[in-house]
Order: sequence, then structure tokens, then C-alpha cells
Amino acid sequence: MFTKKNETPGTGTPSAAKPSTTAPAKPASTASAPAAAAKPKPAPSVLSSDLTVTGNLVTSGDIQIEGTVEGDIRAHLLTVGDGATVKGECVADDVVVNGRVVGCVRGLKVRLTASARVEGDIIHKTIAIESGAHFEGSVKREDDPLSGKKKSS
Repeated sequence: MFTKKNETPGTGTPSAAKPSTTAPAKPASTASAPAAAAKPKPAPSVLSSDLTVTGNLVTSGDIQIEGTVEGDIRAHLLTVGDGATVKGECVADDVVVNGRVVGCVRGLKVRLTASARVEGDIIHKTIAIESGAHFEGSVKREDDPLSGKKKSS
């Protein structure tokens, strides 16, 4: 991999490097190559407690709300912090509510912690509600809660 350049005595100029006797290492299998090329997961976007956002938020990544959002949120993983307030629809693959949400919550996995306060409907595939969580609304299980389409019965 590395070769040392030898200087020709007295001239101070490098001479040709001797070829390395060991062949460069090759990957054992090509199956591991795509995994090595995978991008690292980006850090979640964080809205701090002193921030108020009016408008919709859309990301394909993770978002953590610690402040106030007046608008709809769509994300991969949505975490509503202890002191946070969201007034609008929350749609994500995974939703964790520690703070207050006023509006519909849609997610494949929805979790309301003991400090959660939710006023609105929850549409989910799986749900967990910890003891102490406040919830006022209806709960409905759907196989595809993210679609937003009503099932015809």
C-alpha cells in the first residue's frame, strides 16, 4: 500500500521506488461493498425550546420538536419533546409524544409517554400508551395509517 522513496546518495533527488512485493488487499466479497458505501444516518433536525414555527415541516429524516409548531409535520421519526407543543397533523413512520399535540397523529408506530398530552385522533398500526398519558380523542388501527385515505367498509 505504501512505498518508500529512496534518495540517490549525494544528489538529493528521489529515485524510483521499489515495487511493493505484496499485492493490495481486495475485498473478500462484493456483497460487503454496498454496505461500506452506505451513507451514515444524519443527525435529527432539532427545533429548540425557544423556537416557534408557523407553517408545515416536511423531511424524509428525523425531527425532534422542543419548541412550538403551528402547522403539519411529516417525517420519518418525529419526537415531540416534554415542553413542546404541536398544533397540526403529525405524520411519521414512528411518532413519540412526550409533550402536547393538538391535532391528528398518524404513524406506523405511535408512542405516548407518561408526560404526553394529545387532543385529537390517533391512527396507527401499533400503539403504546404509558400510564399517566393524557389522551382525548379516538384511536383507530389501520394497516397503512400514513396514506390518509379512508377505508370503505
